[in-house]
Amino acid sequence: MKNIEQYIKSGILEMYVLGLTSEEESYEITKLSSTNIEIKNEIEAIENSMMLYAEDQAGDLDPTIKPMVMASIDYTERLKAGEAPGFPPLLNETSNPTDYKEWLTRADMNLPKNFKDVYVKIIGIDKTTTSAIVWFKEGSPYEIHNKEIEKFLIIEGTCDIITEEKTYSLKPGNYLSIPLFMGHEVKVTSKNPCKVILQRMAA
Repeated sequence: MKNIEQYIKSGILEMYVLGLTSEEESYEITKLSSTNIEIKNEIEAIENSMMLYAEDQAGDLDPTIKPMVMASIDYTERLKAGEAPGFPPLLNETSNPTDYKEWLTRADMNLPKNFKDVYVKIIGIDKTTTSAIVWFKEGSPYEIHNKEIEKFLIIEGTCDIITEEKTYSLKPGNYLSIPLFMGHEVKVTSKNPCKVILQRMAA
């Protein structure tokens, strides 16, 4: 029998809630939570803490961070409800929208009626990469990533991604990778929102 206190303190339940555990670990934790009230209560406490934090900070988060926080909570809830963890292919120069058909054709991967600036649906998380479908209404503010490489594949609409060196005018099917420390912003150039597959990879 596992030492439950040590198991809880190990941090694996936080990883489980965020969808970062392996299939074997996820299966083990799901099984444990169905038979052990301490594990079940701890998972619920972690989920509640994440939700409260997001709600408390929502007004202070910038237009890019807030949708990602809410998308992480949404993804966690979907996993809890039985959705299998997603493993989308890594974006590269040869990527095609059809590579992501599994997620792009899902009925629950659509814009809500109250869409404002940026909306995110996470489709996969592992220890190095977060993959998501992202909609930009007008764009996103200037930012610099010092720990992540950001990659885009345009699905619908058009946009300009403006870096310190160049402006990239992108249309459906176009791919772009933003290296570390490269300042950039997104400006939508189409009447409709610009829909992209976005990946952030730890570097």
